[in-house]
Amino acid sequence: MKAAVHLLPQGGGASPPPALAKGEVTLLLDFDGTLVEIADTPEAVEVPRHVADLLDTLSSLIEGRLAVVSGRDVDWLASRLGLVGKLGQGGPVLVGNHGAELNEEAMPRPASLDIVAAALEDFAAKHPGVLVERKRFGVALHFRLAPEAEEASIALSAALAQEHGLSLQKGKAVAELRVPGRDKGFAVRTVMERAASAGTMPIFVGDDLTDEAGFSAAEELGGFGVVVGNRNPTAARYRLGTVAEVHAWLEQLCNRT
Repeated sequence: MKAAVHLLPQGGGASPPPALAKGEVTLLLDFDGTLVEIADTPEAVEVPRHVADLLDTLSSLIEGRLAVVSGRDVDWLASRLGLVGKLGQGGPVLVGNHGAELNEEAMPRPASLDIVAAALEDFAAKHPGVLVERKRFGVALHFRLAPEAEEASIALSAALAQEHGLSLQKGKAVAELRVPGRDKGFAVRTVMERAASAGTMPIFVGDDLTDEAGFSAAEELGGFGVVVGNRNPTAARYRLGTVAEVHAWLEQLCNRT
């Protein structure tokens, strides 16, 4: 039997999701760990067909006020969600690299990222299981397959961030160096400045430490955050337990709007 899906206030007992009308909200959704399950390596992530269809349907119902807010590149997200060549045409807004990209708009890329990437790749070559993910506006060092390298990975990333004036963002088995001044709070504010979202309530859904800035921004703008999983402490007001529950909740929203 399928379990009922509830948002859980941080204080304890269950309560049903808030009743939402289609003219009231802007939905902002993290990708990895929220819309799709986390995989051992960045390229191993699988995007079920129904996820892309669900996003397309929901975006249409709430008149384009739906954004996927991720640390990944926009081009990568577009390729996985079937949105290549369709950005800005009424479907979901894609925000990549923690706000450095919005659809096809992007800030200048610092040359220091190539220097940092080379240093991290040299480190990874000496630590089996450690992987380097080059992004348009960041470099991520993944140690999910080499947990014994966590301390050294974070220490090197912190030193490189300080040396090259980059921001260090820790996440689930990853340390990412990226352009300063961009995080998911910035991304939420940027999306909410769009004319389509004026006067609506932001709801940001995410699962990781990188999403906490997004939760806080949503609260500041009159909305709320929804954390996925059992992260604590968190700035999110509500909780969904799993990726499957996120899908079910979004489907419920489709039926309500």
